[in-house]
Amino acid sequence: MPHYTTLEDLVGIEHCKLGFYQELQQKVEQLKGSNLELEKKRKEIQALLDGITDLMVVLNEDLSIQRVNHVFTDWFPGIDPIGRHCHEIFRGHHGRCDNCPALRALDRDEIIKDLCIYKVNDDYKHYEIIASPLKTSPTGERQVLLFKRDVTLEKEFQAQFYQAEKMATVGALAAGVAHEINNPLTAINGFAQGLKRRINRLEGQVEEELVGDFKEYTQTIIKECLRCRDIVQTLLTFSRPTAASLAHIDLNQCVTDTLFILKHHFKEQHDLTVNTELQDDLPQILGDESQLKQVIINLLTNALDATSDGGLIQIKTHSNESGGATLVIEDSGCGIPLEYQDKLFEPFFTTKPVGKGIGIGLSTCYSIVKNHHGDINVTSAVGVGSAFRVSLPGIKEEEWTEKSIPSLS
Repeated sequence: MPHYTTLEDLVGIEHCKLGFYQELQQKVEQLKGSNLELEKKRKEIQALLDGITDLMVVLNEDLSIQRVNHVFTDWFPGIDPIGRHCHEIFRGHHGRCDNCPALRALDRDEIIKDLCIYKVNDDYKHYEIIASPLKTSPTGERQVLLFKRDVTLEKEFQAQFYQAEKMATVGALAAGVAHEINNPLTAINGFAQGLKRRINRLEGQVEEELVGDFKEYTQTIIKECLRCRDIVQTLLTFSRPTAASLAHIDLNQCVTDTLFILKHHFKEQHDLTVNTELQDDLPQILGDESQLKQVIINLLTNALDATSDGGLIQIKTHSNESGGATLVIEDSGCGIPLEYQDKLFEPFFTTKPVGKGIGIGLSTCYSIVKNHHGDINVTSAVGVGSAFRVSLPGIKEEEWTEKSIPSLS
């Protein structure tokens, strides 16, 4: 017999549907509650991340960027980093960086700390990097958390502190030398002048040859006394402890004074040749003499170190397009590798062996030249030599006011 659907059957079906819909609604409410809770936790985590003032990046094993915090948009406005490689964003390289801290953290499965220097928007930046491997993701891919902190300002202040401490020591030494030497020099010079005035009385009483010897000896004593006085006065100009008012500066005279101080260093290197080509009508510049001499003595000292086995150092000055003066110090020494040239003017970066320098000489030169609104750069090739060029602007009438340049010493 055919079976016909009864009213009871229809009521049972509707009752089952009603129970299913009620259960489904409960599940939806539960999911909504879970979603709200997840969103709340996500916002809390994002707030924590946004509260971090360091740049934070999450990288995959292939070094592609998965997530960044708000600091990234401050450092790299208008750039979408997600999915792009970190070396492409941070360095502008197509290949992975040498000695990458993120890869080392993944390989060793430990936290790696590093310090790097590279160029961002035409400025050299110091970054402190911490790379921390994360637990394996649900997909099985490993990730690394990278923190980058800009410590450029700290390094610059630290370098200035070291330079100030060094120059303060030199200043105290120079002041002591001046005091201890000037007094006996004054006495020696005074007695020599007295002898010189009395030599004429000996004429006709002693041999003429002896009188000539006395004249020569006293003249030599006086000449050497004056030379010692000039050495002390020149040394004092390198260690002035406070910022000085700007003045008209003859860059040629600064070079001459510095060569005078380093004369004995040049003599020690018998195979070294030093040539100077100083433009006679060189325009004067506005600056601090003591600070500019610090630049010259640092560059010449580096040239001496580079040519320790002998060679050629050329010192040139000429006028530049801005109506100012340019100094070029060129050596035929060992040269500087290309990968180091972008880092030369950064505090505490040095290519010298331990004990030969701490890397603040060129950074000090850079700061002084920039404070004088000038420019300093280097061209170098390994085995050929290096050339440092310092360009300083000319004097403008509106600039001739009572200004001062920040002191680094």
